[in-house]
Amino acid sequence: MDEEYDAIVLGTGLKECVISGMLSVSGKKVLHMDRNNYYGGESASLTPLEQLFEKFQGANAKPPSEMGRGRDWNVDLIPKFLMANGSLVKLLIHTGVTRYLEFKSIEGSYVYRGGKIYKVPADEMEALSTSLMGMFEKRRFKKFLVWVQQFDANNKETWQELDPNTNTMQQVYEKFGLDENTADFTGHALALYRDDEYKNQLFGPTVEKIRLYSDSLARYGKSPYLYPLYGLGELPQGFARLSAIYGGTYMLDKQVDNIVYENGKAIGVKCGDEVVKGKQIYCDPSYAPEKVTKTGQVVRAICLLNHPIPNTNDVPSCQIIIPQKQVGRHYDIYVSLVSNTNMVSPKGWYIAMVSTTVETGNPEAEVLPGLQLLGPITEKFISITDVYEPTDLGKESQVFISRSYDPTSHFMTTCTDVLEMFERGTTTEFDFNKITHLSLEDNE
Repeated sequence: MDEEYDAIVLGTGLKECVISGMLSVSGKKVLHMDRNNYYGGESASLTPLEQLFEKFQGANAKPPSEMGRGRDWNVDLIPKFLMANGSLVKLLIHTGVTRYLEFKSIEGSYVYRGGKIYKVPADEMEALSTSLMGMFEKRRFKKFLVWVQQFDANNKETWQELDPNTNTMQQVYEKFGLDENTADFTGHALALYRDDEYKNQLFGPTVEKIRLYSDSLARYGKSPYLYPLYGLGELPQGFARLSAIYGGTYMLDKQVDNIVYENGKAIGVKCGDEVVKGKQIYCDPSYAPEKVTKTGQVVRAICLLNHPIPNTNDVPSCQIIIPQKQVGRHYDIYVSLVSNTNMVSPKGWYIAMVSTTVETGNPEAEVLPGLQLLGPITEKFISITDVYEPTDLGKESQVFISRSYDPTSHFMTTCTDVLEMFERGTTTEFDFNKITHLSLEDNE
């Protein structure tokens, strides 16, 4: 290992695999290493089912026989859905990773209000038929959605006296006369904000997010979300294959002792008796603990069910968002469901995940509003993980560290983090305009 690499990537979590693929496609010579002997890091999918039981209940734990063959299960530790028109799908298409993966659209997107689950209305037709709002509110919401679709920051005629340079999202809600409940599901279930701070910020980014939701929904019709067959563990492996095609080198189960510095700048990685040289290091927080700070915790409950979630028309896959105000919290609670149609469980079995940001000393109680929506739970596994953010952005040290995964059940924040890391490391934005003429339909 005498050669020097342009970049050494440590950890095979989804973010690290995506960045490795992006760097390889951009012509960089990449070495990718992981202490673990499996792909995925924190974002791995566990298969067979025995792995899940051993991880949470100890070496001798075994799943009950009625749960079928262990190898028919793929359980994500951090399940997330992809927005059909979002950055991650663009990345997958741009880099050609779609060749190795198959996707299925998620059947439904729901929001919790006043103790009930409602389908999220995302276009004018759904806005008029939903029981989420009264008749007059529906009309106001429809007007708002039409304005969102027509709004163009470069064309004042589309602004309707709302200035993207001075007006906040709260002022937009007021202008259209939308009540607090409508603002609640618009901000949390369409724009996918985790708290209400966005209301006091300029409205442009929120309008973009709502439009992305609508455009993604228009693409497949049932919900705006996609999910890879056989679980999210397929994504890191897809990017790993891509990196290998472009000359990237992979080493799993490799001892990584520490990052080596010279005058404050990273020059490589120490592995036992040898030092592998690299001009830049990209890694997850566990490889550079002295350069990250803990910002909070996430609680997740993985639940195995033998029935779909009640009150969702028995759909085999869905997302439910519980906006924080509905249950007196600061952060939203997320529920996701996948099943045999996604090739992650045997027929008749479902995997539900409930997750949120920890706010109290009793994290398990914080996911209760989500657990209560699931009906009878056959098995439940609770995990509480620390969330880290880099304190060093890498300008001097050339070490670029990803953030820990948040509790959201979609990839919006993950993508933002990866694109920011890429930009910090290469000092250029990733160019989506060079996207190849592939699309997700090409591999269906």
